[in-house]
Amino acid sequence: VQLVESGGGSVQAGGSLRLSCAVSGYVFSSLCLAWFRQAPGKEREGVASTGMTGLTKYVEAVKGRFTISLDHAKNTLDLQMNDLKPEDTAIYYCAADRGFCPTNRDFEYYGRGTQVTVSS
Repeated sequence: VQLVESGGGSVQAGGSLRLSCAVSGYVFSSLCLAWFRQAPGKEREGVASTGMTGLTKYVEAVKGRFTISLDHAKNTLDLQMNDLKPEDTAIYYCAADRGFCPTNRDFEYYGRGTQVTVSS
């Protein structure tokens, strides 16, 4: 599975960005897909995920501000980020796992990441 992120950048607090992840190399509809982020000096954390069941999950810190979505025509995973805050600053990674979303282990595949910087 190959994952290539795009759409990162720098914005002021309260602004919006849309990240996109191009997915290839596997049956798109048979993947669990997710966004992770890692801020300087912090561990990587899951931000949002969506799986074969269609169920979406979000970390509490982004609920109501971020929306994860799939484009089955383009085989892309998107993350719409609104009302961005300085604490959202991080490298954002697209991740994929074949089958159902893993609960007790890392995802199988990660992209290289895209930087998101939010200034106050």
